[in-house]
Amino acid sequence: MAAALKELAEVTECPVCKEIFTDPRVLPCLHTYCLKCIQGWSKDKLRGHKLPCPLCRQECTVPKNGLEGLPRNFFMEKMLRVRELTSIEAQSTPCNMCTYRATSDAAKIDPATTYCLQCQEAFCEPCASGHRKQKLSRDHKLLRIGDGVKPEDLYAQYPPANCDKHADKALEIYCNECRIVICMMCHAVDHNSHRC
Repeated sequence: MAAALKELAEVTECPVCKEIFTDPRVLPCLHTYCLKCIQGWSKDKLRGHKLPCPLCRQECTVPKNGLEGLPRNFFMEKMLRVRELTSIEAQSTPCNMCTYRATSDAAKIDPATTYCLQCQEAFCEPCASGHRKQKLSRDHKLLRIGDGVKPEDLYAQYPPANCDKHADKALEIYCNECRIVICMMCHAVDHNSHRC
């Protein structure tokens, strides 16, 4: 498992800033960088300008809505979440439910031991037990968090990414014309005439 954690740490680091990815964006050559790093090396680039990849030098065109229009790397976002949930620091993450209920500084907030994939919330044992008993959440997938969790197990069970425009909709369609992954709602509203 140590080898998997080491590999996960290497894969989730930006080749430019050598830090954990923040807002990972993928270029057409499939190399991924932090959006802030892309913005840093291409300050003078406007939409329509050519932008070379720092690793392979393949050029791409800056999208019409600027560098923020570069596609998010959903795979990397998932890997970052897996890295976060398998870290030793995850064991000291406060329980989200205890945090919501805390009304004073004296309220006790337990460390989280479980993570709900559907709600994307971390729970301590008592709150996780309550979550399992609720009618709306009894079928949710709860996973142990911390350094005892295998990254590959967590990755396999992690849900698909959600749409930026429709947060409750999963991304499930690729628009060939716009070259982006979209949800069903985006397809119905904005991409219904496109080849998807």
